[in-house]
Amino acid sequence: MSNNFNKWQPFIYGLILSIGLLLGIFLRPATSMQTFMHGNNKFSELLNIINQSYVDTVNLEQLEEIAINDLLKGLDPHSVYIPASDLQIANEQLEGNFEGIGVEFNIISDTIMVVSAINGGPAQELGILPGDRIVRVDTLPVAGVGITSEKVFKLLRGTGGTKVAVTIFRLNSKEPIVFNITRGTIPIFSVDAWRMINKETGYIKISRFAENTHEEFLKAFDELKKDKLKNLIIDLRGNPGGYLSTAIQLVDELLDDRKLIVYTQGRSKPRAEYKAERLGVFEQGKLIVLIDEGSASASEIVSGAVQDWDRGMVIGRRSFGKGLVQEPYELSDGSALRLTVSRYYTPSGRCIQRDYTDKEKYDHDIMDRYEKGELLNDLKHANHDSTPYYTMRLKRTVYAGGGINPDYFVAIDTSFSSMFLTDVVSNALIGKFAYEYLDQNRKAITAIPSLKIYVDAYQINDAAFDQFLLFTKKNGIEAPSNDEVKRSKEFIKLQLKALIARQIWRDQGYYSVIQKDDKSIQLALKKLNENQALLNSGN
Repeated sequence: MSNNFNKWQPFIYGLILSIGLLLGIFLRPATSMQTFMHGNNKFSELLNIINQSYVDTVNLEQLEEIAINDLLKGLDPHSVYIPASDLQIANEQLEGNFEGIGVEFNIISDTIMVVSAINGGPAQELGILPGDRIVRVDTLPVAGVGITSEKVFKLLRGTGGTKVAVTIFRLNSKEPIVFNITRGTIPIFSVDAWRMINKETGYIKISRFAENTHEEFLKAFDELKKDKLKNLIIDLRGNPGGYLSTAIQLVDELLDDRKLIVYTQGRSKPRAEYKAERLGVFEQGKLIVLIDEGSASASEIVSGAVQDWDRGMVIGRRSFGKGLVQEPYELSDGSALRLTVSRYYTPSGRCIQRDYTDKEKYDHDIMDRYEKGELLNDLKHANHDSTPYYTMRLKRTVYAGGGINPDYFVAIDTSFSSMFLTDVVSNALIGKFAYEYLDQNRKAITAIPSLKIYVDAYQINDAAFDQFLLFTKKNGIEAPSNDEVKRSKEFIKLQLKALIARQIWRDQGYYSVIQKDDKSIQLALKKLNENQALLNSGN
């Protein structure tokens, strides 16, 4: 692999991992496998023979799971088996809530550090604050004992209504504070940020298509509408998908007149069409959708429908390329199968699913795009089949297979990359330092009256950056040259400022800072000011 790729390897692996669990479109409700499986079969017979006659003791549950995963490898890349132990966490991201005490945390110097208490959660209501250290859970010490995130989840999460005693060490407090917390339902938000970028243009960032996404979108839109929104940017970059029904609900807010949003079809599933049915909140007005290589499945339904109906512009880089629909089946032991049952097609008839004949190539596609230069150069249609499709209103040529190609391309920015930055990112040192820096300067930073003043006026100065370099050196990472530091300095300072903002104003703070130099948003604003057919004819 090239040196350039090595520099970016952590970023690309992080992108692939972020797609992870949510990479799919799920139809509901779940169906029990008992509906489809009757009596004994060869698989059950084989396991019984092994259990009764094999020379050594065997773990049948483990054998079953190995066999199931091997069986699914013969299908598509998105049919997956989820063990019972993992199913709850897998569902939480899409159901939009979990049960626990409601804190976001980092583990720094072998200590659980509270980043924030989630709004409306039990921890916030009792007065747990950002910067608090959790040192004991019930009678169990959790500081200085090699605690892991997985162990923290097990200790703090639990059935709503159950109680847990959390002992907190707070700076400037003489004694530890014990909070007796009753666990409750904690929301997981999928609309991360919304704001007016200028006097006419609203921005909404959606991180996944979960059960509550449509409701969150409407709430964000209503707030922006109060500020006289005329144009809308919907940011689906890095959004790995979620529920098909939620994507349809969102598009229904953008299209009118019973327009086709998407249709699905499979071997045992007849064609099912989904159309705009209600009066949407933004059927008229200039619309732009931002996508990238991490925008998958439900994100591609939204961007595909907007593009096919010439409803607005799609800006960014080619989307992931997932056009398969999964249906969940519950198994008798509490595990589940998410099985691909159909393909989805955009209004023009496109299926944007990438070829998965070669599974290894499929899994490495994002990295291959980088190495081939696609993330740096506009290679439009290079990875699509040759069959042309045509948009519904302007009859523009579009292609199937491989993902949604944007109407306007934005290259990934590598100007700040360096081996020093790669080492810093792979060791999560920017986030760790941001937490410690806020901890040391909390009084001054939290005294800033508003997020807007923070974004406009607060700076990570050179003295703070020098502290960061000392911090990285203390953690075993030292820049090989001043040129490496200089190359990555402004990027690191921006990330530090954004991560500090996240601890105070959550994701709203992070995106408000980070998007100051966002090339996709800058291009979107430029296109909104141009007189183009895609943006001026509504539906």
